[in-house]
Amino acid sequence: MQKKELQTRPPYAIGSVDNALRLLQMLRDSGELRVSDAAAELGVAQSTAHRLLAMLVYRGFAVQDEGRVYQPGPGIGTGAAGPSWARRLRDVALPHLELLSGRLAETVNLMLRVGTKVRFLVSVEAQTELHVGDRQGTVLPARLASGGRALLAELDEPALRRLYRTTSSDIAGEFLDHTAWAELVDELAKVRRLGYAVNVEDTETGVAAIGMALRTGSTVPVAAFSVSTPRARFKRLFTDRRLELIAATRRDVEQDAAGIRTD
Repeated sequence: MQKKELQTRPPYAIGSVDNALRLLQMLRDSGELRVSDAAAELGVAQSTAHRLLAMLVYRGFAVQDEGRVYQPGPGIGTGAAGPSWARRLRDVALPHLELLSGRLAETVNLMLRVGTKVRFLVSVEAQTELHVGDRQGTVLPARLASGGRALLAELDEPALRRLYRTTSSDIAGEFLDHTAWAELVDELAKVRRLGYAVNVEDTETGVAAIGMALRTGSTVPVAAFSVSTPRARFKRLFTDRRLELIAATRRDVEQDAAGIRTD
């Protein structure tokens, strides 16, 4: 059998690209990565490592947990924050989401929150001609997505401050100034009062959504579902007992997922 020649580093290698690829390998092989470890391995400043990891998060190759530790994202081919329970939750929730989508004739999504991001685990597309498309694998800021807002509303203020008002959040590009922070606090208080969150063209022009957090067997919810609709049909979700139907779906999913722990 002919031996394969060892791969050598090309003379035209681009440093930032090479570093990003090395980070992907480290995430794949170790399962988690801290900024300090990434910086030491690459021989770069922690701020540089932060920027590289932030780009991997943006493209779905990494996610960040509450402890600011980076883990493999969907782009690498593994689930975030515990793929086994995520798969179980998907299997439990999917029949209920399919039923809700059929009844509302709207697209329904299941998502997970990791740090300041939400990742869409699965979408059930509506069968109507005009509908919101498949969002599976999409990563969005939690504070803008309806499901993300519903999940952030489950956190206490110290936990929220760690996400958005610390030096680490500033380096990661997630820091909120006083005005934005006050707006987020007010929005989450409204979510707690109503029991659901809304997103009206905050993540995509012409699209609106209602999101609700899902409680499983864990202390703090990290999963949510949302109903996405063209902006022109958004008000319909509050008529003809549609909101009650969405809330009933949440209860049904939570009942079937009561034994699933995500922490």
